[in-house]
Amino acid sequence: MDGNLFKNIFTSILEVIGLAVWIEVVTDSPRCTYFFGPFISESEANLAKTGYIEDLESEGSNGLVVIVKRCKPDNLTIYDDSLDFKLDRFFAFSGQTL
Repeated sequence: MDGNLFKNIFTSILEVIGLAVWIEVVTDSPRCTYFFGPFISESEANLAKTGYIEDLESEGSNGLVVIVKRCKPDNLTIYDDSLDFKLDRFFAFSGQTL
């Protein structure tokens, strides 16, 4: 059996049972949580995390916090829209501008 095929099958099994390793990146701007993976081990994830960090920073993300952990994320990207500031949420009285 090809080594990559075995690795992919093993990683899939770990993912299904919740033992795969993922890279969790939380950013301040935009306010998001990203999950990258799955990986077989923490060392494998640690080797890969630099590339994901560089990609997010090149896209303009700031305030990154990176955690490598075993988990089973439901969503790979979680956007916190509760911090969105929208002018249409405020009322303007006659003669006032926002």
